[in-house]
Amino acid sequence: MSAIVVDHVTRIYQKYSFQHRFKTFKSAIVRGDFFKSLRPDELVTALDDVSFAVDKGLTFGVIGENGSGKSTLLKVITGIAKPTSGQVKVNGKISALIELGAGFHPEISGRENIYINGIMLGLSKKEITAKFDEIVRFAELENFIDAPVKTYSSGMHMRLGFSIAINVNPDILLIDEVLAVGDASFVPKCLDRIDDFRRRKKTILFVSHDLSTVEKICDHVIWLKHGKIQTMGEPKRVVDAYLQDVTEKQEQDFEKRQQEVEDEVTYEEERRENRWGKREVEIKKVRLLTMGGQEKHVFHPDEGMIIAMDVTAYSKINDFVFGVGIFNSQGICCYGTNTQLEDYKPQSVEGEGRVVFRIARMSLINGTYYLDVAVHKKDGYPYDYHRNLYSFMISSSWKDVGITRLDHSWEFSERIRITPAKKS
Repeated sequence: MSAIVVDHVTRIYQKYSFQHRFKTFKSAIVRGDFFKSLRPDELVTALDDVSFAVDKGLTFGVIGENGSGKSTLLKVITGIAKPTSGQVKVNGKISALIELGAGFHPEISGRENIYINGIMLGLSKKEITAKFDEIVRFAELENFIDAPVKTYSSGMHMRLGFSIAINVNPDILLIDEVLAVGDASFVPKCLDRIDDFRRRKKTILFVSHDLSTVEKICDHVIWLKHGKIQTMGEPKRVVDAYLQDVTEKQEQDFEKRQQEVEDEVTYEEERRENRWGKREVEIKKVRLLTMGGQEKHVFHPDEGMIIAMDVTAYSKINDFVFGVGIFNSQGICCYGTNTQLEDYKPQSVEGEGRVVFRIARMSLINGTYYLDVAVHKKDGYPYDYHRNLYSFMISSSWKDVGITRLDHSWEFSERIRITPAKKS
């Protein structure tokens, strides 16, 4: 039997433009544009023909970017908002933690808010009194329970709201992104209680941007985009599809930003500030590629990267070194190397050729990085030096910091004769 059935639900909001707002009712009447001011500019479809069912006892995840319709979906399920079309059926007692502090009166104490919210959730005053100490203890608010809620921090709001929601013993628990503002020590406590609900075969609808937690606790996941369900099913498969879509969007946004920057910089400025050398050996083109040879600029930390340089030597050169450097957005060198440091022995380069620098795994933290590439003499004399002319982004959920050596290898076309380092 299904605990929640969402049947072809559409929810449309009216959106008004700034120019149609009026300061006062009187000014609108005097100007004669009262009804014009109330006319909507456009309709926003927050949910578009959404259908799914949640079986009793399952933990059901909802993922998607901001504005995808996740919170609207929960409001429709709880009855806070009504669907424009379609219907929702809920079988069982429902408790929702949707908006931080929703239902709390800021001027009265936490104690009084517990009783008000408990009654709103269907408990009697006697039942609330029996659960009161446990609610306060779980929320860790013993010293603040008689203070006005307006003096609470966002974390205290979340703790109190979560504690009330789980202690009314619901059949169905709805949780929105509020755990994101929880104290570091309290969130694991919340997740433990959610696990307890799962063991007791309670139904949970869980909305979160924390994809690792979604994969860990959910039995089934749907991905919303622009109010439509993109896909639903096993958590890992749905999360991976969502991440792929996010990466593609990041790639498009990144390329757009880079193009805007390039449009603002003239060739002479670029040459003077970010490129130097007489180009006896010239780096004609630099491309960032996946290990499969696809050009892109947004990588995951467990992906590899190929830096491919097309070079031209306008005469036969015997003294040359190829190098790369990776810098973070603060200008700190994360890694740098060159063929001289790695004991490659140059023999000759003439005409057109290609240098491939292959990184097996981009073990970098989330952020934007800048690339230096260069060809120069062994004594440092620059043939062609490119400073920060290329950039890429690491899309990562890792939170660690530091600098690491990147696994890599070199490859050279046949016209570039160079002896590799001796293996130890």
